[in-house]
Amino acid sequence: MTIYEQVVALENEGTPFVLVTLVEALGSTPQDAAAKMLVTGEGLHSGTVGGGRVEAAALKLAAEILAERDPKPRLVSWTLKGDVGMTCGGSVKFYLEPHFGHGPWSIAVFGAGHVAQALIPVLSPLPCRITVVDSRPDWLSRIGSIPNVQRIETSKPEDVVPTLPADAYLVVMTMGHATDRPILRRALTERNFPFIGVIGSNSKRLVLVRELVADGVPEPRAGQFHCPIGLDFGTNHPHEIAISIAAQLLTERDRARSGA
Repeated sequence: MTIYEQVVALENEGTPFVLVTLVEALGSTPQDAAAKMLVTGEGLHSGTVGGGRVEAAALKLAAEILAERDPKPRLVSWTLKGDVGMTCGGSVKFYLEPHFGHGPWSIAVFGAGHVAQALIPVLSPLPCRITVVDSRPDWLSRIGSIPNVQRIETSKPEDVVPTLPADAYLVVMTMGHATDRPILRRALTERNFPFIGVIGSNSKRLVLVRELVADGVPEPRAGQFHCPIGLDFGTNHPHEIAISIAAQLLTERDRARSGA
């Protein structure tokens, strides 16, 4: 892969890295301007900016940036003899560009009904991976073929819960609370997802919590989900509900990423 293809691959993996570019090389230097290298937490990933002491100095600075998780780009100028300790009489200027990507956002939607049909087109253009789970093939087929959307047909949607990434955001909107509850039970007892939201009313929430506790879910844990899902605006039109859900998902995602 080219270095730019590797940048995309690292971003998609969510691997932090620093792209180091030699933007200026004057006098006797070991590499020409525009040379590049990628540095991850494990050290040199690929490329070179000249090898030897000058590259070691750039690697050290990139490692410090990664350790500090400092997102600010750096532009540094070094004389090879005075700053780096080489016998060469030239100078170099490096641009260090940190990337602390999170990788594609993982979202699991249980239920492919009217609100899901409105929600998927809102979310799918974003850098995310969406899993849609339903027992009804006709509703799943209405979603169509979208590159970052996986459709799973199963009579036991709750069995999909253990297969989801640890950082998945769950949106539960099946045909009713009787089919929501098994999904919630496994999500709350077997996993620790950053967000679980359930479509419905405050009354539905009370019923779900009561039934989950009766089903053996510890009482504090049984209430750790959002219901009603979505921010408090708009009407009950499916598309307006979908927009309110997308807004809440983005709000919670950004809050988690900021560490708030």
